[in-house]
Amino acid sequence: MKQIEHSIDNEKIVEIISDEIIFNSVDEVIDLMGSLSYRGYKKMIVHEENINKDFFQLKTGLAGAIFQKFVTYKFELAIVGKFEYESKSLSDFIRECNKGGMINFVPDIKRAIER
Repeated sequence: MKQIEHSIDNEKIVEIISDEIIFNSVDEVIDLMGSLSYRGYKKMIVHEENINKDFFQLKTGLAGAIFQKFVTYKFELAIVGKFEYESKSLSDFIRECNKGGMINFVPDIKRAIER
């Protein structure tokens, strides 16, 4: 796993680059957030391909459980990807997340950093 630091308005943002799935479980996400928080990060960028596919099937509850941790710990998340799924509920979920500001689904790194 590689971590790239970005900065905007003197805020540090970490982009996670990996060949593996890094969001498999809530516990893995908490461990990652703890490690990053210890190093001064409160904003993270993750790529869609590094997230377990169950996350994008809302009925599994994985997305909700993970997002709850981000909100609880006041850690912002941007997920970069295409999000080409045939689920209306997922599309609605993504749209609602993008309204809130803490968690955003974006098409590219530039927009992830801007958010």
